[in-house]
Amino acid sequence: MIKVMFVCHGNICRSTMAEFLLRDTVEKMGIGDKFFIASSATSREEIGNGVHYGTRRVLDRFGIDYSKKRAVQLTREDAGRYDYFIGMDDANIRNMVRILGDSTKVYKFLEFACETDDIADPWYTGDFEETYRDVMKGCRGFLEKLKGEGKI
Repeated sequence: MIKVMFVCHGNICRSTMAEFLLRDTVEKMGIGDKFFIASSATSREEIGNGVHYGTRRVLDRFGIDYSKKRAVQLTREDAGRYDYFIGMDDANIRNMVRILGDSTKVYKFLEFACETDDIADPWYTGDFEETYRDVMKGCRGFLEKLKGEGKI
């Protein structure tokens, strides 16, 4: 099983969107049973809160259920539980390494799409459509990487 943890600052916008869109994608591909996909935050400020309304709108468009999702924080114990820790921006990456104590399984999401850009935080930009496009670009690149490595 491939265990993936998406990470952003608050776990209510970007990482949650990535979690549910990748899960939906692999289910539709018929390989959902090969994955365990989750998301978390580097901060504590949104812990326990539900999905941001902008992300809900994107997920609703695809009929994806997110109703049980509540923001959680990344922990050092997660380091041994997941194969990939995928952050949305440089600040996330720094905080992920600080929390996990190791960088060997930490990736910046758009690296998988051969880009160095951050996935802009729609909490600040208000542009959840741009975030959706970038998340899907990252998901496609990530799946291509796994395919190229013979993991899927």
